[in-house]
Amino acid sequence: MSDYHRRSRSRSRDREDSYYGRSNRSPQGGASAVPTALSSIIAAQKAAQDKINRELFVGNTPPGTSEMLLLQFLNGAMRRINLCQQSASPIVQCRVNQKFAFVECASIEDANQVLNLNGIPFLGSCLKVSRPSKYTGPTVPSRTWQELTGQALPAGITDPSEEKLHRELFIGNTTPEMTQDMLTDFLGKAMIQVGLTTAPGNPINACRVSGKFAFIELRTQQEAANALNLNNIPYLGATLRVGRPSKYTGPQTAHGNWEDILAKFMAGELTLPSKDGTSGGASAITAQIGDAGPQ
Repeated sequence: MSDYHRRSRSRSRDREDSYYGRSNRSPQGGASAVPTALSSIIAAQKAAQDKINRELFVGNTPPGTSEMLLLQFLNGAMRRINLCQQSASPIVQCRVNQKFAFVECASIEDANQVLNLNGIPFLGSCLKVSRPSKYTGPTVPSRTWQELTGQALPAGITDPSEEKLHRELFIGNTTPEMTQDMLTDFLGKAMIQVGLTTAPGNPINACRVSGKFAFIELRTQQEAANALNLNNIPYLGATLRVGRPSKYTGPQTAHGNWEDILAKFMAGELTLPSKDGTSGGASAITAQIGDAGPQ
């Protein structure tokens, strides 16, 4: 083949490649970019999981707790009982919400040690320190603050699990059509109507429904005691049974049934709710319902 024909064929191929967008050059960011992008994704996933493994949930924080105060307090407690070096600060970040917080530790090993602060007294509360719900790693053995130090809880401070149990009530004889939202709304409004609340708003924080029964969690122990007076309240053709859960071991609270409380309310013997939704204080309620009737 002559040089003329070879050059002509070469120009023809170039025009064809140009038309179809082909090139003999290796495209920048082509196949070589795939492993790089995949490595970046894997690295990001590992970093996110590492952060979860270094995070801890801190529950039962008192209202108004500042991030700096909680951070300094927990780091100081770690140094005080030699769970870290005296110059170390194993907790590097803290995020505080209304009733709980999250702390981020410098390493997974530090997080494992901070678990031993579970139960530590703090501003009149007993902090609950545990793994967050997103944690999927291994269970690491730990002790409570009381087991580690040999110190009992100060007077007037309740263990978080016990405190929650004192705010829970069992609701029996529910029917399948009763949802958690329906029960929360109905029982909360009933308490507000007859003045069994101690603060504005619905006193029921949570509700768990299971078949023919449910559990409700009140925002305070006093309101849980007051809610016992809802026993035998009628709802959707059923008579609801309201009582303490079987795990409850605290003191028994004097209370009546719904019929007793409703009768006293209609007769004006119970304090009417004020404009802000409260009923005159916990002590006033207790005094009024103490003789409301038999349990």
